[in-house]
Amino acid sequence: MCVPPTSLVKSCTLMNRTEQNNCWWYLSSTHFAASAMAFSCWCCRKSQNVSFAGEDPKVHPDQQMDSDVDQLRRFSLEELKLATDYFSNENILGSGGFGKVYKGRLQDDSLVAVKRLEHKPTPDGELQFQTTTEIINMAVHPHVLRLSGFCMTTSEKLLVYPYMANGSVASHLRERPPSQPPLGWPTRKRVALGTARGLSYLHDHCNPKVIHRDVKAANILLDEEFEAVVGDFGLAKLMDYNDTHVITDVCGTAGHIAPEYLYNGICSEKTDVYGYGIMLLELITGQRAVDLAWIAAEDDLLLLDWVKVLLRENSVEELADPDLQGNYIEAEMKHLIKIALLCTRGSPSYRPKMSEVIRMVEGHSLSERWDEWQEMESCDPKLEVTLQTFYFTVDSTQLQRPIELSGPR
Repeated sequence: MCVPPTSLVKSCTLMNRTEQNNCWWYLSSTHFAASAMAFSCWCCRKSQNVSFAGEDPKVHPDQQMDSDVDQLRRFSLEELKLATDYFSNENILGSGGFGKVYKGRLQDDSLVAVKRLEHKPTPDGELQFQTTTEIINMAVHPHVLRLSGFCMTTSEKLLVYPYMANGSVASHLRERPPSQPPLGWPTRKRVALGTARGLSYLHDHCNPKVIHRDVKAANILLDEEFEAVVGDFGLAKLMDYNDTHVITDVCGTAGHIAPEYLYNGICSEKTDVYGYGIMLLELITGQRAVDLAWIAAEDDLLLLDWVKVLLRENSVEELADPDLQGNYIEAEMKHLIKIALLCTRGSPSYRPKMSEVIRMVEGHSLSERWDEWQEMESCDPKLEVTLQTFYFTVDSTQLQRPIELSGPR
């Protein structure tokens, strides 16, 4: 149970439709990872007597899935069809490898986001749905997306979330219409802290702990008060404490995946710490983790490497998102950049825990770790870069295409 709270190539999810078609071939679902996640949840369900659809062939799936998620609202398929205008394309908020997300309006006039999983009549499809439902249901925290309900029939699997009117952080950084003001610096600082708190909760206050595995600006949502909410648990994994799990296939988004995870399949909470560091750099610069345009300019392909170069040149002002128009505090920006670089160190053992990151973002416990980082960089500044870029030789079919939200959710 959970204790109450006290970028290889540019990510295809950020490409236009033509680019998506060109790169779709290497973004596929991973059989072993889904099975591993499912097995973890099966063990958890066995100990808690959780019953899901499909476990009893004699019972229709729409009549099961009761015990551990009975506090969740179970929607009828007709309810969600009506809410989304029969899954109208006009209501699509985002799409990706797992399906599409629709904006919906329920009969009580409340707004929801309905995630409609692709219909795949395979065990993996059902197990992924069960895993996602259990993970989200057991996590209760202000900075973690709460599951409102679900719908499961023989032909449909849908998850219902609260509607986030302010969309994702990525949509504000890269898809903001001219009429919409950019995220101000105070808001970006709150996003950094709120995201850290949400991830720390998943790592340290859930048993089994939850590894998100796809931390990026597109998966950090903003509530009515522009507070950060960690969302999209489509790739999340349940893990026992002190467990470092090795899997055959790797899930995530190019440029956001930790080196040890992509190269060796080693997954731990430090995988999320790395993703958080890249997300911080997105938040500061407004840039994508990987940008192919940088190739033509003979610049560094990875946002992380570009940041390191400018930091060594003491050109921190060039890192600031132009949308900020200079309205930021340079010392605070440098502080967050340092945290991002500590979180993205090549070796996971050198990265801080998310609980430590919280203290750093709040202004504590940074100096000693930063001195260590500078010492290592001065000894061999190419070492850390090598650890980040070696995975360009890795078979890209290991990458999975997660859902990218283009607007409010």
